[in-house]
Amino acid sequence: MIKKLRNFILLNLIFCVFSGTSFAKTARGIMEMVDANSRERNESVFSLLKISTCKYGIKDQKVKCSQAPTIKTIESVAINTGPSGKDNQSIAFILEPPAERGVGMLVYTYDEIGKDNETWLYLSALGKVKRIVSSNSDADAEPVAIFGSEFTNEDQETGKLNDYDFKLLKETNYKSSRVAIIEQTPKPNIAIKSRYSKSLLWVDLAKEIVVKAKMYDKRGTEIRRLLVGKIEKLNDIWLARSTTILNLNAKRLSNMILVSINFGMEINSDLLSKRSLTDKAFRKKHLDDIRAQTE
Repeated sequence: MIKKLRNFILLNLIFCVFSGTSFAKTARGIMEMVDANSRERNESVFSLLKISTCKYGIKDQKVKCSQAPTIKTIESVAINTGPSGKDNQSIAFILEPPAERGVGMLVYTYDEIGKDNETWLYLSALGKVKRIVSSNSDADAEPVAIFGSEFTNEDQETGKLNDYDFKLLKETNYKSSRVAIIEQTPKPNIAIKSRYSKSLLWVDLAKEIVVKAKMYDKRGTEIRRLLVGKIEKLNDIWLARSTTILNLNAKRLSNMILVSINFGMEINSDLLSKRSLTDKAFRKKHLDDIRAQTE
């Protein structure tokens, strides 16, 4: 009897160990698919975006702007780089409002562990390029708002899966889709530099895209929330036409609308450089070449 009990306990321990390992790998595997899908969305693309930002309130149980939003129209170009195609370079410029036309941001994202992403911001009114410290490179650095919106460089970073631990909490239904809710926790070397202690991600299992996220501060309080809508399949890739981020502390939100996106563009890598931020003629030439491909 004792021998049978020991065998039973041993079998259960083995089951728990392997079940736990499988569980963890499943969470990591799901995030690898999300990351691969994200890279496809950024491979040689030319996009037109509109970002609306406002103070918000709750009315009729719905989140609504409590004041007129500021709206910015932005052109963005992105390519994947690196030996494995897991690095990314992107550049974006404000088209409207006219007072901010020419303000630009250049971002280099690296998949390599320990290699910080690089961001440069050009303010046309000052005529200067400013190097922005990566959100994960300086414990005292604040995440940088993207063109004055609630989207930040930390929220927009993709890849670097090895900087995080993932745990699959459960599978459930969300807006008629089957989703996995995954807890993403920064590893110690990242945790000391990030404002988030963890994030909960709702991943659409069929579309391999994050459709909702909750981000928590060091005290375990939810401080930001991401909501995705109008998901479409273009060029055999699932993507969101609308993405909203809520700053729960400041009661501000930003909504990013993907007005248009063009895949498979011929993009000269020279455009993805600091020269493009400051040299208007150089920038215009390369952007005109890309725009002509959409006509």
